[in-house]
Amino acid sequence: MALRTIREEGDEILRKKSKEVTQIDDKIRTLIDDMVETMHKYEGVGLAAVQVGVLKRILVIDIYDEKTPIIKLINPVIIKQKGEKEVEEGCLSFPNKFAKVIRPEEVIVEGFNEIGQKVKIKAKDLLAQALCHEIDHLNGIVFIDKIIPGTLEYVQPEEKNNK
Repeated sequence: MALRTIREEGDEILRKKSKEVTQIDDKIRTLIDDMVETMHKYEGVGLAAVQVGVLKRILVIDIYDEKTPIIKLINPVIIKQKGEKEVEEGCLSFPNKFAKVIRPEEVIVEGFNEIGQKVKIKAKDLLAQALCHEIDHLNGIVFIDKIIPGTLEYVQPEEKNNK
């Protein structure tokens, strides 16, 4: 496993639509492992492959709950969503920026795991929010595109732990 460089605000790759993965092989599994390691290093909840410069429809999520395993999804698609709520978000590609956005309360997402099995995830709360956030990345959409006006704030790195 290796740490990958996170692409940050202003990098045009973040605005590109990722391509479907057509073959799940060791190269894809290595990328997924690297993404998990990178996400954990920077204490993120989720990471899309585009954020490490790879235009593939892959995401990883860890909501740091012992009941919920790390999610590794290939070619994820939201097939159903229900309700909506205002939530605060940040993003590893937009360090120290936080804002409120509207996200679905619940989603059902289908995709494939790292061994090629089709999976369906029913999610609510933080997991639903993270899935939507990362799938947006795969479509070239970043969270600042969805902010509720007047809610964007910059938090100094040392203040983040107190927030």
